[in-house]
Amino acid sequence: MSDTDEVENMSDEEKAMMAEWENMAEDGDGAADAGGEGGEGGEGGQGDADALFDEGEEGAARILNQDEIDSLLGFDDDDFGGGETSGVMALINSAMVNYERLPMLDIVFDRLVRLMSTSLRNLTSDNVEVSLDQVSTVRFGDYMNSIPLPAMLSVFKAEEWDNHGLMVTDSALIYSIVDVLLGGRRGTPAIRVEGRPYTTIETKLVERMVQVALGDLSSAFDPLSPVSFALERMETNPRFATISQSNNACVLARLRTDMGDRGGRIEILIPYATLEPIRELLLQMFMGEKFGRDSIWESHLTQELYLTDVQLQAVLGEKVVTLGDMLDWKIGTNIMFNTRTEDELELRCGHVPMFKGPVGQKQSYIAVQVDKYIPPEEQGEE
Repeated sequence: MSDTDEVENMSDEEKAMMAEWENMAEDGDGAADAGGEGGEGGEGGQGDADALFDEGEEGAARILNQDEIDSLLGFDDDDFGGGETSGVMALINSAMVNYERLPMLDIVFDRLVRLMSTSLRNLTSDNVEVSLDQVSTVRFGDYMNSIPLPAMLSVFKAEEWDNHGLMVTDSALIYSIVDVLLGGRRGTPAIRVEGRPYTTIETKLVERMVQVALGDLSSAFDPLSPVSFALERMETNPRFATISQSNNACVLARLRTDMGDRGGRIEILIPYATLEPIRELLLQMFMGEKFGRDSIWESHLTQELYLTDVQLQAVLGEKVVTLGDMLDWKIGTNIMFNTRTEDELELRCGHVPMFKGPVGQKQSYIAVQVDKYIPPEEQGEE
């Protein structure tokens, strides 16, 4: 079948659509030719062709280009510079727990910075400045994959919380602390020898610094909850320092340590599971918040209650009489009770029975010995 026969077999609607597409193609070619001949006119002609093409595709689905797809998935080039995550990646990371929901951690790490500055100055006999760069929330697996090697990973245990944490010391700080503790001169950068494992001397010197930092971390948590952080082991391979599942959320504190023109970073990673025993304390907005309870008022109220005068009534006997019989009583009328001398009397506070005991006499007074306490459940039964 020839092209002419195919055109004759088309419906009127299909013929009109084909004619429209042919006109659009001709207009586009004419505009392109005019643009080639006329210089600036070519830009206008190309714009007209694009406008016509858009009009023809008004009812069709729009196809995303590569940049729009990257932006949708959260892989935009601008995001690699440390900006906020967007797109699908933002939805994935939205399940992470925000560290701002534990505001007391900021105070704890601020205390840690002040304590470490003093402790490291005493350790190195040098001018050491410790600053807090950032406190954020990360997944454990993502952080372990992002650790720049070589580094030294110190696994420590919180004895009272029965869980673990991680302290990472980068290579720059390792060589700086070794150089300072071994008497390196100021003003000369620390010599770094990459591509070899850390020696025993380097490991011991860094372990000494980590012990000092863990002691300061324990002191920083003391106002909230007494805890002891004990160093368990030091690793250089992140695979051997796994203390939590890769998807678990952790609090990451990045500390910057400067010793003149030398220094490096210390990063403290504490899983949320480790902080769970003191989560209620970390939710406080300020130190000593009691969530509505006031211990001073409670102790004052307790003391005042102990000093309160309470009247007890000893019920010698009870008898039910009619109102008519009670109206017939006169001075000198004898009323007979069924109480005997060996019966136990009941002591009441108001209308509440409190105690029972035998009756006796002491120094011309009737006395009752408190022998039995009446619990509240028995009061209801009576």
